Amino acid sequence: MQTTAASTHPAFDVVVIGGGPAGLVAATYLARFRRTVCVVDAGRSRLAKIPRSHNYPGFAEGIAGPQLLLNLREQVARYPIVVEAGDAHRLTHCADGFRIEWSGGEARARSVLLATGASDVEPTMPHVAEAVRNGALRYCPVCDGFEVVGQEVGVIADGPAGVREALYLRDFTDRLTVFLQQGAEAIGDDERLRMREAGIRWVDEPIRSIRVWNGRVTISHRDGESSCDSVYCALGMKVHSDLALQLAARVDDSGYLQVDAHQRTSVPSLYAAGDVASGLNQISVAVGAAAIAAAAIHQQLRTR
Repeated sequence: MQTTAASTHPAFDVVVIGGGPAGLVAATYLARFRRTVCVVDAGRSRLAKIPRSHNYPGFAEGIAGPQLLLNLREQVARYPIVVEAGDAHRLTHCADGFRIEWSGGEARARSVLLATGASDVEPTMPHVAEAVRNGALRYCPVCDGFEVVGQEVGVIADGPAGVREALYLRDFTDRLTVFLQQGAEAIGDDERLRMREAGIRWVDEPIRSIRVWNGRVTISHRDGESSCDSVYCALGMKVHSDLALQLAARVDDSGYLQVDAHQRTSVPSLYAAGDVASGLNQISVAVGAAAIAAAAIHQQLRTR
């Protein structure tokens, strides 16, 4: 893995923006296709925050997110891939494809793969990172719902989407409470009926504070406190699709980039994989999409 300034290699076949699982796997595939590749990595992959993934294939005891990220970086280092540390802030068309600018440099590319991901909207509480590390605060019931089977679980919500997450968690535990961050007005009668039918309780009073103590989570609201084994935050995600929007790429109602079966966006030669693209937010899905995108990019470049 080269960390040479991209100014000495101003033009690439592909620039991959994002250094998480999707970006690193795509870069590896493209290098093995003998494409010239630059990865621009802002260093904010969600993978680094995962304490341990138990549903990523091949690791029977699970694997810590930071370790998996390190493994992927070490794999990239085996190939002549230029890696630039920086936050890409501008993406424009130029005569031979695209121009990419980031803090500290710029490059041109015939094709671009966006693997910029998304970030979770965090609850207002102290020591969020610590709470995630010890499993008191969780974000992904698809990833780790199995880890809370039968436990007392809270869901922090600010609207119908949070109620849907609680209903999803009902497959893992019947001890569920929805905490409405802004209070009762966040949901309507339909959501209350669905929760009542599923045996899910809720607290109408706005949340005042959240704290973690001895592996338990205490949520303070106007009329008292509630304690849970673990709490899921269902306040949504911020999709990092700004670069694609600079080129008027199409997004769905949630802000995810719309891609076709080959991970192509609505902008020619611009691809997307991982959490920035529409689909299931999972490491394995990001890796699979990266492989599809890299193969499609290689094939497209062969015809240009």
